[in-house]
Amino acid sequence: MMNDFFSVSSPVVSGTLLLLIVLSIVTWSIALFKLWKQYESRQHDQRFNREFWAAREWSGAEKVSASSKGDIARLAQAGFAELKNLNSAQQDLKHSGAPQDVLERMLRQQLQNIQRYHERGLAELASIGSTAPFIGLFGTVWGIMHALQNIGQTGTASLDVVAGPIGEALVATAIGIATALPAVLAYNFFLRRLKVHVTDLENFAHDFMRLAQKQDFKL
Repeated sequence: MMNDFFSVSSPVVSGTLLLLIVLSIVTWSIALFKLWKQYESRQHDQRFNREFWAAREWSGAEKVSASSKGDIARLAQAGFAELKNLNSAQQDLKHSGAPQDVLERMLRQQLQNIQRYHERGLAELASIGSTAPFIGLFGTVWGIMHALQNIGQTGTASLDVVAGPIGEALVATAIGIATALPAVLAYNFFLRRLKVHVTDLENFAHDFMRLAQKQDFKL
């Protein structure tokens, strides 16, 4: 079947089909990689939540955070690191202001860093989903134009002469749609999962702020 794809007479259509196949491989590679990373991150977060909220003391929660992995653990580590800086009475501009404001700013920055990390690959999926149909359409238009030129040169316009080249050209549009559909579905799926994950991180940051305030921002 692969030989049929590249048996068209126009090298431009063949190049278009090759590009679409490469984009399809990229789409599935990104989707599978992000699925694995999300599964791994979810396992780490669940383990950290169990251990963190089972801690009996604030210092015990800090030790759990230091030895844990995952996005929520990274958020907690940033929070505890900032509390240590506040307790050391640093006088630079970065740590100026009320302890609550300084800690909140650090947690927000760390949350944004985590969000940007998980957004990697989404732009590629969105680009593939939006451009693949047009790439396929370009291959189809070029193939039809090439077929009509050949018909004009030969002076023959019978059905068997016209249907073959045009049918081959339409394959590009079909592959373009087949490439775009998984990319669009994957983009929407991962975007939705990211929004849910960011909500979980924001909830933990709010709880961390509450606990830190209860401890008077001390360790």
